[in-house]
Amino acid sequence: MKSVPALVVLLGLWLIPTLAPAEVTERIRHRLEVLQAPGELEAGGERLYTAAVLQDFYEARGYRPIWFDEATPRRALTGLPAAIAAAHHEGLLPEHYHLAALESVLAQLASQPAGQRDSRVITDAELLASDAFLLLAKHYADGKVDPARVDPGWFLGREDTVLIPALEQAARGDVGTPASVLADRLPPQPAYAALRERLALQRSLSGEWTRVAEGPTLREGEHAERVEALRRRLIELADLTDEAVPDPRHFDAPLAAAVRRFQRRHGLEADAVVGARTLEALNVSPEARIEQLRVNMERWRWLPADLGNEHILVNIAGFFMTVMADGEEVMRQRVVVGRPYRRTPVFTGRMTYLVLNPSWEVPHSLAVQDQLPQIRRDPNYLHDMGFQVLRGWGAQEERVDPASVDWQALGPRQFPYRLRQSPGPRNALGQAKFMFPNQHNVYLHDTPARGLFAREDRAASSGCIRVSDPVGLAEWLLDGPGRPQVMSRERIRRTLDQGAETTVRLGRAVPVHLLYWTAWVEADGQVYYVRDVYDRDPAVRTALNEAPPR
Repeated sequence: MKSVPALVVLLGLWLIPTLAPAEVTERIRHRLEVLQAPGELEAGGERLYTAAVLQDFYEARGYRPIWFDEATPRRALTGLPAAIAAAHHEGLLPEHYHLAALESVLAQLASQPAGQRDSRVITDAELLASDAFLLLAKHYADGKVDPARVDPGWFLGREDTVLIPALEQAARGDVGTPASVLADRLPPQPAYAALRERLALQRSLSGEWTRVAEGPTLREGEHAERVEALRRRLIELADLTDEAVPDPRHFDAPLAAAVRRFQRRHGLEADAVVGARTLEALNVSPEARIEQLRVNMERWRWLPADLGNEHILVNIAGFFMTVMADGEEVMRQRVVVGRPYRRTPVFTGRMTYLVLNPSWEVPHSLAVQDQLPQIRRDPNYLHDMGFQVLRGWGAQEERVDPASVDWQALGPRQFPYRLRQSPGPRNALGQAKFMFPNQHNVYLHDTPARGLFAREDRAASSGCIRVSDPVGLAEWLLDGPGRPQVMSRERIRRTLDQGAETTVRLGRAVPVHLLYWTAWVEADGQVYYVRDVYDRDPAVRTALNEAPPR
């Protein structure tokens, strides 16, 4: 197979159009008319993925080729194979975009005498080029994998990108090359570019690597043969400087600091103790990390290009929330997310109001699954926790005496009551809840269970997101720099002290993105990998490596 530069040189010699355009136009028409009958459209021996789009596109232009002037390939066509090969840098597989077939037909045309170029091969090249460009542009703009197909907990609605203008722009070559037109469809966020850079670096580091053998837990001050392997592994991962030490088998203070650094980057307790979980993370292969980076780059391609000048982003897998304004991070908090069997869904909403000193209307499912067993065990539970027992809604709502209810006789299918917890120190929502109305009944809120924020694994809620500093978030929303002042910080705190339930509408709605990343790059250039707490990565990885779906 000829290299792409060789093809460019050979194709550049085609200066004189020798083939009547009508012959190629008719062949394109005949080829596309196959869609009117059972079967699949092929070119160059490969199935075309965007056949229906191609049919509409070429019919609208009278089936005239777009990548050729007469029989002469446009410069854009000669550059397309290199643009397709660059998909490797975006974590995609170039072979999914007809790279070999396109190079083959271009080489065939380059080898044919000027007056004897085969119109069938030109037609193959034309359709392969258009299909490859449209498919790759689609995957750059919207992702290769349909998230709804691989993850039932993903609810990010998105509009399909219109790509025909990009095809015309790329083929004409008067505005940009195919490579530049394709690059314009990639996520514009710096976080995506940082992952791309890390992918390239990770690939350059792949090869031989040190595995730390299993054995007893390693701690600072110990001396063991496995410590030398630990030292080499942390040097490979750039968490430890490669410097000569008197005894490589001694677990010294610099090595302990490097272990803590590694643990922080991998969502582990930074205690410098190399136990089972730290050892497991140390022994993840470079190839596995490459796949993890590819999966998370794909998740970025699923997102809208504009997340909002101001927005709140929760990384469910990373257990943290960031508040962004004007491209800068203005706040970061630890969060608690849903347990693996009560997963926090992935979606986008618009925060429009918050409630200070909220009451908690217990969802029916939680009332029967969580609260009912506790009520049965402790007759004083409802009183001690500040719950009211209610029946009916609105004007028909009535308060029920808990002592009059036979709690032992109730169950999931027979529970005609509602539970509402009054504001107070034991309220499950704490001092504030932050509302972005959605079909999942998920929101951000405070919690009296403050000890959960000290844990590294914070998948412990029933699906909503608990934030570590709700007052700080409320102050930014209601009195933050550049935001409409709705309530001063002093008034916020005074309202909280008074204890009355108070609803406050925001002066300007804020987009909220609940997302799921197991790998990301921080502003200092450090890459972070965390455990795939909901086991969402494997399905995405498998789909990325499969041929595009029919």
